Amino acid sequence: MFCSKILMEFLPNIHLLGMFTMVFTLVFRQKALIPIYVYVLMNGLYAGFNLWWVPYLYIWTILWGVTMLLPKAMPTKIACVVYPVVCCLHGLLYGTLYAPAQALMFGLDLRQTIAWIIAGLPWDAVHGVGNLVAGLLILPLTALLRKLLSVKRT
Repeated sequence: MFCSKILMEFLPNIHLLGMFTMVFTLVFRQKALIPIYVYVLMNGLYAGFNLWWVPYLYIWTILWGVTMLLPKAMPTKIACVVYPVVCCLHGLLYGTLYAPAQALMFGLDLRQTIAWIIAGLPWDAVHGVGNLVAGLLILPLTALLRKLLSVKRT
């Protein structure tokens, strides 16, 4: 997750983190929190533990939680639409999900928080489109990871 983020930093708000979060959650369920929080920790170590980092403590967990709520045995024809849409919505709502921490840390009232969210909507749109495209990889990568994990090592 961390390496993909670093390699894609030249594309603003476009990354594979939502896709990886969903793939790991679909395959590992509760244990997916381990790579999610390893990523969060590594990101803090790399870029510095500053105020921007605080929302990372819950933003990826929200996507994990939503993914956990999806039916385990979702038909492929439905999953190939639902997974990218969920990933896309997380990107579209990123600024809104980030806003409570922003408001608390900087003492923003409701009007200021809404203005902050609106100001970030163009970036959230880019984020959502990037997540939609990356989300197309969720189903095939989930199947591949499950297959790789089921292969017995000799």
